[in-house]
Amino acid sequence: MRGPAWPVGAFLLGYPLWWALGFGGLSVVVLAVPMAVILWRRRPVRVPRGFGLWALLIAGYLVSALMLGEMPPGTYGELGAGRLVAYGMRLALYLALMIMVLYLGNLTERELPQLRLVRMLGVLFVTTVAGGLLGLLAPGFSFTSPVEMVLPGWLADNPFVQNLIHPTASQTQKVLGYSMPRPEAPYEWANAWGSNVSVLLIWFVVGWWVYGSRRRRVTAVVLVALAAVPIVYSLNRGLWIGLGLAVAYLIVRVGGRTRIALCAGAATAALVFALSPLAGLVSQRLDNPHSNDIRAFTVSATIDAATHSPIAGYGNTRNAMGNHRTITTGKTGWCAGCGHPPLGADGQLWLLIITQGFTGAVLYVAFFAGAIRRHWSDRSPIGLAGVLVMCLVLLYMFVYDGLVTPLSLYFVSFALLWRNTHARP
Repeated sequence: MRGPAWPVGAFLLGYPLWWALGFGGLSVVVLAVPMAVILWRRRPVRVPRGFGLWALLIAGYLVSALMLGEMPPGTYGELGAGRLVAYGMRLALYLALMIMVLYLGNLTERELPQLRLVRMLGVLFVTTVAGGLLGLLAPGFSFTSPVEMVLPGWLADNPFVQNLIHPTASQTQKVLGYSMPRPEAPYEWANAWGSNVSVLLIWFVVGWWVYGSRRRRVTAVVLVALAAVPIVYSLNRGLWIGLGLAVAYLIVRVGGRTRIALCAGAATAALVFALSPLAGLVSQRLDNPHSNDIRAFTVSATIDAATHSPIAGYGNTRNAMGNHRTITTGKTGWCAGCGHPPLGADGQLWLLIITQGFTGAVLYVAFFAGAIRRHWSDRSPIGLAGVLVMCLVLLYMFVYDGLVTPLSLYFVSFALLWRNTHARP
């Protein structure tokens, strides 16, 4: 893209290249640098209402650095390079997201039309579906990225960093009692793929169906039907619940013929799905809720640990002693399921509670809940879609870690809502 909107296009349209290079979700941190420079030259900078809450969240995260060396009861470990790197990456991401929102909101409609931004998100949806299919057809696909090649071993081998810089097509897990790939490309985790595909699907429908020509609409139907395959094979219950919530939300908020058409479309899609082989896989997943015990253990341990530093948190995650099955830790030949579950790994809410205390969690919820309240009256297609994404943010915070790419898409959606207030008469 030409003009000042080029960093946005580089992020959304060029994301597959960033992923292949090994930057992936951290590409927003790289692109925040030219965004900040351009913003500085365009002063004064407009700021959206409620954005002070995010600034307070970042300020609280800076304070939480003082607790990086502390260990709450029931956890173990030492302050080392891995903990410092993870803290630094999260701080860089939080700052980059702030810059990106301000940048998007200060671009004029001429420089970056709303529909163009929506359709760029739609292109990323197509990329995400292609990555999901790659994960199913070639689950073992992976390669060493250029970034991974140049980083020192002690940093590249860090599990958190490795997920970000090493491109893989899928995560192979025994969710159903046997090994099965879960789509991951072009993101860092299978759960990130699930969160992202639902958010991008919303904007894809707006850009390619609501504002689309007849040919775009036909293409949209084909692509959504194709996306159903990796969505089901992702075995991602949070994603399924999110899509169900999205349909219910739209039925409630739209009216007239649109509501009738939506109900008819949803009923037809449900019938086709029920008669397809995919329905059996969903039934198997619901019969194997193996992760419930793991989540219950880590959430309980996270809250217990946070009570010892409720205001500032601990700056980063900690490893729990034991897991949901045993008080011992570490994988062995006779206990492959044993391990060190990191606290806060089962959802952005729990991550904030352990890293920034209950204060950080409250600020996060208030930021997105405030966006819903302010824009609820916006019944334009972009307004309805943006509020829906904000609702999904509050749902997904219980089950998905927002780092790294999900938060980026949440904030692009927030920026679309903010920009829409200026576009409306």
